[in-house]
Amino acid sequence: MLGEFKAFIARGNVLDLAVGVIIGAAFGKIVASLTDDVIMPVISAATGGVDFSQKFVLLGAIPADYKGEMTY
Repeated sequence: MLGEFKAFIARGNVLDLAVGVIIGAAFGKIVASLTDDVIMPVISAATGGVDFSQKFVLLGAIPADYKGEMTY
């Protein structure tokens, strides 16, 4: 059974998927850190210290649940 598992892993598909997941997770952390620690402080300083953590832009209609009631 262990030999079959090793053969399955050695095919490459699983290893490629694992490497892709690890790289994706690391890239997500890099982007979040770049945004939080580099870009947002510069924008906040340029706008006079505005806190953007609660700011958002509504791009479409307000979402409703399956009954049609607003869920905001």
